[in-house]
Amino acid sequence: MPETDQRKTAAPDVRNRLAIALDVDDLVEAIRIAKDVRPWFGVAKVGLELFTAAGSDAVVELQRVGYRVFLDLKFHDIPTTVRKAARVVGAVGANYLTLHASGGTTMLRAGVEGLAEGAANAGLEPPTALAVTVLTSEETAPDAVLTNRMKHAMEAGCGGIVCAATDLAHAKQIAPRLTTVVPGIRPPHGDNHDQARASTPDAALQAGADLLVVGRAVTSAPDRVAAAAELLGSLNLERRAGSGDALSSSR
Repeated sequence: MPETDQRKTAAPDVRNRLAIALDVDDLVEAIRIAKDVRPWFGVAKVGLELFTAAGSDAVVELQRVGYRVFLDLKFHDIPTTVRKAARVVGAVGANYLTLHASGGTTMLRAGVEGLAEGAANAGLEPPTALAVTVLTSEETAPDAVLTNRMKHAMEAGCGGIVCAATDLAHAKQIAPRLTTVVPGIRPPHGDNHDQARASTPDAALQAGADLLVVGRAVTSAPDRVAAAAELLGSLNLERRAGSGDALSSSR
């Protein structure tokens, strides 16, 4: 890993609020990126691209590097299929799994139960099921749709939701106890790419986000180590973590 300025590295409770999105199709490259930015990130997000390429090996190898692993697979199918697939994810040892809230309460509950069952059978800590509300690539998110999907998540027993930063105020009113995960994080004046509702990290934190998902702003930077350090430098996470609102490693 390139040499880093230790004064800019993050404490463990701060790292647990930052997830690096490893959207590549090669596990070796994913691990290389993960090692480079480990001083600033405590969670690694594995999406469909990397999981299709590497499968459960991605979870195992990233945990060896020291990450909690967030499988962003957005399950959406009949409840029986979701339950069985989530059971496999729980047994593999992933810490978080996304399910599409548009699938409704019954489907979400099947995912929650399958995830917990798989982990229990493997003797692992209970993972967190995250209900995806409205994708950040969508330009609008009507309050009625958000409300319904958040209610589905609560009724199903999900531990958190995934939403845009612009939806956080509404989310905190409807589901104040759920962990809020915000993707589409970009630095000020950065390229939004295909994110219609991107946010700066500081704006998302001020709005109440618990976990920020950062991808191309760091992984595609000419110097990703410098980009990660700069990202942390733009935040006041040290103070926030000290006030007790850092994302708990048990979530």
